[in-house]
Amino acid sequence: MRSVKQGLMAAGIGMAVNIVLAIVKIAAGIVGNSYALIADGIESTTDIVSSLVVWTGLKISSLPADDDHPNGHGKSESIAGAIVALALLAAAVSIAIHSVRGIITPHHAPAWFTLLVLVLVIVTKETLYRFVFKVGNELTSTAVKGDAWHHRSDAITSAAAFIGISIALIDGKGYESADDWAALLACVVILFNGYRIFRTALAELMDAAVPNPLQKEICEISSSVPGVVRIEKCRTRKIGLGLFVEIHVEVDGDLTVRRGHEIAHEVSDHLKSSARSVQDVTVHVEPATAAPTYAHAWSKPPADGNTLISRHKTHITSK
Repeated sequence: MRSVKQGLMAAGIGMAVNIVLAIVKIAAGIVGNSYALIADGIESTTDIVSSLVVWTGLKISSLPADDDHPNGHGKSESIAGAIVALALLAAAVSIAIHSVRGIITPHHAPAWFTLLVLVLVIVTKETLYRFVFKVGNELTSTAVKGDAWHHRSDAITSAAAFIGISIALIDGKGYESADDWAALLACVVILFNGYRIFRTALAELMDAAVPNPLQKEICEISSSVPGVVRIEKCRTRKIGLGLFVEIHVEVDGDLTVRRGHEIAHEVSDHLKSSARSVQDVTVHVEPATAAPTYAHAWSKPPADGNTLISRHKTHITSK
């Protein structure tokens, strides 16, 4: 799947960039006497692990369905998203602990060249965030978007360190811990986004319903199929990068079973050909409780003796 390949590529680029930046930040922090930069570099090593988790989750989610996993392996993507979110929360806590230690323990102000390193990190990480988040949005991947927020959290903490180090260098003695205070404040933003991503991943693992606007769009696509009188019920959930839909459609009760079955397949085909990444559809066909109002009613059933569905219910499962 091309979409999965895009996610794998984004995670791979993230790993490569994080390896380089982690080395640069830790080295510059040691030479430039910046505890915040050293902590930031250590945090970047956790980003490498999170990108690896995302890569693995996407790889597994792309595996085809089998006897043990008839619905596919899509939930591995949500599991990866939850792990990445927890890693983001852990990184925020770790940065907060390092910041508090820096505030409590007096230390020398960092060297001025650490500001140049931080500018490089901010620009690189924000660019990487925008690229990875765009891919995650296109794939509707919680894991990839979580990985993107790891990159932005790095940019946020680096921006905070830049402000803090600037204050420490400009104001001199007594302001050596300004970068630690700035990093501590940045942790609040990281914690909030980590919680938000974890909540989304957990909802997917619990088979929560998709948002109402998307559910409404699924119903509108289905009701546009000729022969569908109305949508009686619709359940949609997200598994991995795709949507699984269970929908009850009402048709004219005087239609044949064969025609009702054809309409069900048409509903399935319409949903799968839409732009909403629908992977699996189960269509239940029911007789309408009132006269049909659609424009394309089946006016002349085939004279082949097929049983009518006026008092029956049938369904198909479309893989």
